[in-house]
Amino acid sequence: MYAVIETGGKQYRVEVGTELAVELLDAEPGKTITLERVLLVADGDDASIGRPLVDNAAVSAEVLRQDRGDKVISFKYRPKARRRVKKGHRQELTVLRISDIVLDGKSAAKAAAKAESDAKTERQRLEEAAAAQAAKDAELAAKLAAKTPAKAPAEKGAAAPKKSGATDKDAEGGPKTRSTTSAAKSPTGDAKAAKAAQPKSGAGAKTAASAKTAAPAKTTAPAKTAAPSKKAAAPKATSKPAATTTREPAKKPRTTKKDE
Repeated sequence: MYAVIETGGKQYRVEVGTELAVELLDAEPGKTITLERVLLVADGDDASIGRPLVDNAAVSAEVLRQDRGDKVISFKYRPKARRRVKKGHRQELTVLRISDIVLDGKSAAKAAAKAESDAKTERQRLEEAAAAQAAKDAELAAKLAAKTPAKAPAEKGAAAPKKSGATDKDAEGGPKTRSTTSAAKSPTGDAKAAKAAQPKSGAGAKTAASAKTAAPAKTTAPAKTAAPSKKAAAPKATSKPAATTTREPAKKPRTTKKDE
């Protein structure tokens, strides 16, 4: 709910709890005054407009203090007349706090107080529910903490065989892997493999010997053919200097009578 009031020749829109500075009123701080010139009162979708004032409407306000406004400078100037007038003014004000708006017996302050109390009770109810839930959680945690120490030794004892079993498995698997690796690296295994690769019959031995003798014959044949080519290339290198040494004989100078 809000209202529009008139005081000191000015209009103000006010609600419950609004603080405003109005023209100087003859009232001491701490007192409560009633502003009867109410031009409009609105409550939700309903609005009462005065012509010029609203009937059965009043606004109550509490006087907080007497104050003065900001300084206003008034300067008058007339050219070519040597006239200069400068004045300062601070308006006397009264600071009010709106405490209640009443229309046809309905009070805005009471409605606001009821809404605030309902919100407060709802907040308190939620806080109480949260406190009760926290107490239940603490009680449950205490019960669980009391039960866990009795089960702890059993769990530790059950964990020990698992570790020992794991070591036994590792011990059983260790020798197997070592035996396989040692068998793979043992010289007896290599000897057996070599014997299996050797031919059992005499015919196989003869064929192997013939293969070994045939291999060197193939490698020596290209070597004999390569040697003559190098020797044939040598005379070509020596024939070139012989061609360059052939020169024509130098002509002898002729002697003439003049030279004698």
